[in-house]
Amino acid sequence: MKTISNKSKIVFLSTFPPTQCGIATYTQDTIKGITNVFGKSITCQICELVDKPKANPTQAYTLNTKEKEEYTLVAEEINSDESVKLVHIQHEFGLFGGNYGDYLLDFLNVIKKPVTYTFHSVIPNPNNELKTFVKLLLSYSNSVFVMTNQSKEILMRDYDIKDEIITCVPHGTHIVIYEAPQQAKEKFNIQDRKVLSTFGLLGEGKNIETGLQALPKIIENTPNALYLIIGKTHPNLIVDGVDAYRDKLEGMVNDLNLQNHVRFINEYLDTNELLEYLKATDVYLFTSKDPNQAVSGTFSYAMSCACPIVASKIPHTLEVLTPDSGILVDIGNVDQFSEAAIKLLSDDNLREEMGINAFRKMRSSSWENAAITHMNTYKQLIDNPSEIKFSYPSIQLSHIKRMTTDLGIIQFSKISVPDLESGYTLDDNARALIAVCMHYKLTQDKDDLAYILIYLDFILRCQQPKGDFINYVDQENREHVEQNAEVNLEDSNARAIWALGTVVANSSILPEAITKKASKCLLNSLKWAENIQSPRSIGFATKGLYLYHTEIPNLYVAAIINKLNAKLLSIYEITATKDWKWFENYLTYGNGILPESMLYAYLTTNKPIYKKVALDSLDFLMSKMFIGKNFKVISNDGWMHRNAEAKVNEYGEQPIDVAYMIQTLNSFYNAFGTPEYKSKMKTAFNWFLGKNHLGQIMYNPISGGGYDGLEKENVNLNQGAESTVCFLTARLLMENLKISEIKVIPLIKPKSGIAINL
Repeated sequence: MKTISNKSKIVFLSTFPPTQCGIATYTQDTIKGITNVFGKSITCQICELVDKPKANPTQAYTLNTKEKEEYTLVAEEINSDESVKLVHIQHEFGLFGGNYGDYLLDFLNVIKKPVTYTFHSVIPNPNNELKTFVKLLLSYSNSVFVMTNQSKEILMRDYDIKDEIITCVPHGTHIVIYEAPQQAKEKFNIQDRKVLSTFGLLGEGKNIETGLQALPKIIENTPNALYLIIGKTHPNLIVDGVDAYRDKLEGMVNDLNLQNHVRFINEYLDTNELLEYLKATDVYLFTSKDPNQAVSGTFSYAMSCACPIVASKIPHTLEVLTPDSGILVDIGNVDQFSEAAIKLLSDDNLREEMGINAFRKMRSSSWENAAITHMNTYKQLIDNPSEIKFSYPSIQLSHIKRMTTDLGIIQFSKISVPDLESGYTLDDNARALIAVCMHYKLTQDKDDLAYILIYLDFILRCQQPKGDFINYVDQENREHVEQNAEVNLEDSNARAIWALGTVVANSSILPEAITKKASKCLLNSLKWAENIQSPRSIGFATKGLYLYHTEIPNLYVAAIINKLNAKLLSIYEITATKDWKWFENYLTYGNGILPESMLYAYLTTNKPIYKKVALDSLDFLMSKMFIGKNFKVISNDGWMHRNAEAKVNEYGEQPIDVAYMIQTLNSFYNAFGTPEYKSKMKTAFNWFLGKNHLGQIMYNPISGGGYDGLEKENVNLNQGAESTVCFLTARLLMENLKISEIKVIPLIKPKSGIAINL
């Protein structure tokens, strides 16, 4: 049967690599972001803007901007493709032919697709002709993107453009794995130098002269300073093979005797290598001398790589660079540049703090987040926006592996750097064991076995003679410490049982030595387990015991499942009413495990009451977390209390609650096959992908790290064990769901083939 692609297309009118210009790379990165996040349902195509005929066009469309008649022809060609839903014009006045680029009007008069623009230049105080032309452009669209709030204000104030048609999306940035400059310098063998840098296509506007003139004074304070000038000269400035601007800069280096302190990287670097240079930078010098420069990609990239910055005062830097992440100086003021650089180079702690602040601030502007902002506007312009779906990121274990030592998975991280001082917990190692077992079941990746063994051995190490477990192990001494007596251990103990049951349930694929260890440890815990009191602990333990029982039917295990859930049922019957079908007078964290526990009790015993409470309580929970078509995590700021829903706090959303809800829905879907559960799994997982109140992704797509929380105005970028494992677990469940849509997964029952009546 012939496969027909039903993807919608977006056509970008823009320059494009290998053309070397800022708009070309901006468009390339914008498209990559959109493809990463929405490539499941969206294809981006290029209408490449060229200034002379192209012998062998490589893009879907080509427009010679100097040929007026081509504008109509290209518009008609785009009109003929029904799958094209939108045309996005990257607009700079010099890109198009005519006065102010008015040849573009010929295209706009013919195109029948919805149109939007990105304005790369927003000129303040326009004359009447320019103002009239910009308003005319927008009369064809009623939609425009700008990259700074100041540009938006200029459009509204100086051009009379309405607020509601303007979308502000910051210049995109690349997500990198944070590392300190000293570590990054090793790649370039410059770890003995204090590194300043500037990058971009070089030209007079970059004003590199200011950085060079400031350098002698900087060297007096920091003799090992090295100034990296990264990038080729703008191709338009090289005439007959003569690079006059670079010759001028090299002459200054010689005149100022800076040969040992300046290094020209005269290359058009690929993005990854450029980002490595920026991560190796101690202080970034942004020396631009254009007071009307609305936006700078080089400035954004430097901040996103955790560079503390000394920057000229232009609109973009004035808007974005706050005193906690850099120092603003007057354009071309050599003394201010040198003094600011010396201040930063003289204080290691200040540089680190400013760099981390810059890194955190710019993460919201990642190309993935920019793609989400773009798409939210696109959906208002195109037909059938519901057809646009999130794509799932690749499954990555690199951050989990980075967080794992030979002892176990470390509890916390500072951004993406493992915090060894935070030590190890039973909770996190149990979660990690579950997740990596799931990954091994999906992939049969032999590398997983070493990690499964590490996490399992950690659980065994924590088990006490009476079968219960301690929760905390100190990194330095690898000894169990006082914290174990200070916390409620029921939840962590019960999670250990869940993890052990997961290992046993995978006996058919795991080495026997591993599953025997897990089985013995779980059986040793049963006398403790049958006396669990906490509702969530009952749920965690029930899940592990049920998984064990499906693999090795055991009357004693089944009896414990029934005993524990009889307690949970009693709690429910005391608390629940017609309008509050729940086990407690509040909803807190990990709520899904409670109806899930009832489900497993039903599957084990066949008692109808367990099934009824399982379904009723899940319906109640879904009514609180799925509002319309949206998913809302219950805030950890006060939780949700009975009879006070109207006053519930927002924000304070944590990945664990999303992952638990997805796990619960998955269990109910596997048990009953109800389509609503599968649909809601996808809705909940979209929270990770950017369907949340900030419109930001909740994971690092490079490493697979999961961000620790979603607050009112920012994402907590720390990637601790809990959040990372929860994201991985949810991602693996969604992968299994895709497989289950191809083949039906049978209801899990004990190997005896029947549920056990008790």
